Amino acid sequence: MRIKLRVIFVVCLLPLLPSAQRADPGGSSKLLALENSWDQAEERGDIHALDLIFDDSMIYIDEDGSLLTKAQFLDRVTKEAGTDVQWLLAPDMNVRLYGDTAVVVGRYSYRGIHQRKAHERSGRFVDTWVFKEGRWVCVVAQSTPILP
Repeated sequence: MRIKLRVIFVVCLLPLLPSAQRADPGGSSKLLALENSWDQAEERGDIHALDLIFDDSMIYIDEDGSLLTKAQFLDRVTKEAGTDVQWLLAPDMNVRLYGDTAVVVGRYSYRGIHQRKAHERSGRFVDTWVFKEGRWVCVVAQSTPILP
């Protein structure tokens, strides 16, 4: 009887333990939605939406190899808002779930205006997400241009 009570007690407590908190099975679709929201927020210069998507410790590895913190990335988006980004699309994405961690690999296309000249570029990206405090946040992002 005591053993049964102990087992029931432990089973009831497991969901309350931080290590027992796991990403839900719908993680892939949620991550794809977050990736699309990221593109739309960056296109609109929506810093508030991006702030919610990125973990405070986020590191962004830019196309030129430079490292940006979350604050630096958000600052760059603010400076580019309304004048630089015309559209940003990520049509091909693949999600790999590893428990509370996920990796999204995809391709992006970008069109914008820089110094009054239209330009386009495309590339590949790798974003690493962690299921933290009940939601997915991006902790590392990297983009690599595809050269013509």
